[in-house]
Amino acid sequence: MDVDARLKELKLTLPPPPKPVASYVPLVKSGNLVFVSGIVPATEGRPMAVGAAGKETTADQANAAARHGALLALSLLHANDLLHRVKRVVRVTGYVTSTPTFTEQPKVINGASDLLLQVFGDAGRHARSAVGVSSLPLNSTVEVEFIFEVV
Repeated sequence: MDVDARLKELKLTLPPPPKPVASYVPLVKSGNLVFVSGIVPATEGRPMAVGAAGKETTADQANAAARHGALLALSLLHANDLLHRVKRVVRVTGYVTSTPTFTEQPKVINGASDLLLQVFGDAGRHARSAVGVSSLPLNSTVEVEFIFEVV
């Protein structure tokens, strides 16, 4: 699959890859698997969505942030010469800062999942968890992490 052509067809531009904000590396390749560290979807250093979903942020705003998180993951793969080697998306784990009554975490993380399906087609189908949490770094509403298989 020509990922560049697919991104162009979808009118998607990869943002600059995120930089770590603590003591970790953004991704680790082990064998044929690439583990992408948790990404707080941000622009210009500020989270795209802040606070609890269901209170300060809507599910749709959080969904857009999760989508941006997937774009940032693709940007990290590209920066490490791995994007064109993706064989399939293995797993997505999404964390959503939520009020106790908010139950739309799957809808939020669909932002990331749907983007990966658009870009990779059937190879973008993946296992997934969407988890509600009480808080995330930088007061972000969303954090997403990924596992990719590469050739």
